[in-house]
Amino acid sequence: MTYDVIILGGGPAGLTAGIYLSRGGKKTLLLEGIEGGEAARIEKVENYPGFPEGISGSDLVARIREQARAFGTEIRSEEAAALEAVGEEKRVRVETEVLVSRSVIIAIGTHPRRLQVPGEKELFGRGVSYCATCDGPLFRGKPVAVVGGGNSAVHEALHLAGLASRVYLIHRRDRLRAEHVAGERARSHPRVEIVWDSIPQRFLGDESLSGIEILNKKTGAVSVIEAAAVFVSIGAHPRTEFLRGVLDLDPEGFIVTGENLQTSMPGVFAAGDVRVQDFRQIVTAVAEGARAAQAAENYCGVMSPPRRR
Repeated sequence: MTYDVIILGGGPAGLTAGIYLSRGGKKTLLLEGIEGGEAARIEKVENYPGFPEGISGSDLVARIREQARAFGTEIRSEEAAALEAVGEEKRVRVETEVLVSRSVIIAIGTHPRRLQVPGEKELFGRGVSYCATCDGPLFRGKPVAVVGGGNSAVHEALHLAGLASRVYLIHRRDRLRAEHVAGERARSHPRVEIVWDSIPQRFLGDESLSGIEILNKKTGAVSVIEAAAVFVSIGAHPRTEFLRGVLDLDPEGFIVTGENLQTSMPGVFAAGDVRVQDFRQIVTAVAEGARAAQAAENYCGVMSPPRRR
């Protein structure tokens, strides 16, 4: 069976692409892999338009998924293992077969690097987070911590400093890796305290996070920081290992795109967190899913009339 478009990824970007393509009459298959992607793991989304009281990430993604299905998107719980172009065909290999389409949209997202310390998995969504923009407002007026020393970690600490009563920036070295200006802002901010030469050993708490056990690498001293939340910001992994040598990737594995979200393979587009960009949010992933759908639709050569909004 040949599809017009195969979408890789079942997060907000991929599902939105499915809505637009199926509504436009395209035969669309979505391989969701991890259902809902990382967005579905967010306890409460407060910055997505239309939900003034907030909504859980799982509920938001479930609604988008239901909408995609209603318009006719075929959704399968499988992951792509390989992608290749044979003439104008795009071939996607899954575990049991090879699927064929005219175009492909890659929206497989990323997964944040984990610390792999006790309590991290158990307290995820209950004080352990990987997105200060998403979850920071939930801890307004409370002490929080950020783990990391790069640009992302420092910017998250500064963002949280406008919400929390105190922000502990825990860094394994004696100097930040962030840009100088951002680092200076963190060092001089009255509500940011940098905890140098230290690494988390354990996240503490039963029903929710209560503190972080840290080890000073220079002195060997172990101490506990009391915090209502910890934001781990030590980088993210794009899910692109199977695309190495197939598409142009940056050194970290993110997909390089050009105009209209086109990748280095004609007819293959990328949307959301998996592509090279600076700002990764659910709302931008949704927008890029719509853009990628339009680009794929145009590539298929069947132009739909402009839709009134």
